[in-house]
Amino acid sequence: MNSLWAASVVTMTLNDRTSRTSSRILMALPIAALAFSLAACGGAARPSADDVADGIQQVYEDQGLGDVVTDDVAQCFAEKLVDSDLSNETLGYIANGEDKQANEKEKDLTTKILRDNVEECGFTQ
Repeated sequence: MNSLWAASVVTMTLNDRTSRTSSRILMALPIAALAFSLAACGGAARPSADDVADGIQQVYEDQGLGDVVTDDVAQCFAEKLVDSDLSNETLGYIANGEDKQANEKEKDLTTKILRDNVEECGFTQ
């Protein structure tokens, strides 16, 4: 047992009232740790449309086509992608500027969403 832990245990047992309160706090720690670990197992949070828009622009810039997609076009595409059934994983890749999807089905869905919204988002090449 390390000395900090030992000092805490000694302090907790000095008076009964403090002991009960400290014991309750110590019992709550594993519960809090469990809650954090379960939240982490839920996967990454869904990226925002702004993050996805930034990633879309990064993908085009990396391909030497940075001037092809305006901020408004990227934002429109991003909103369509975030509002779709794409997984958080795929959206995370896009938000990170990666031209990558979680699987072939998501690749097809990403392509379909972009194609279906070319006109509405004002994308011209």
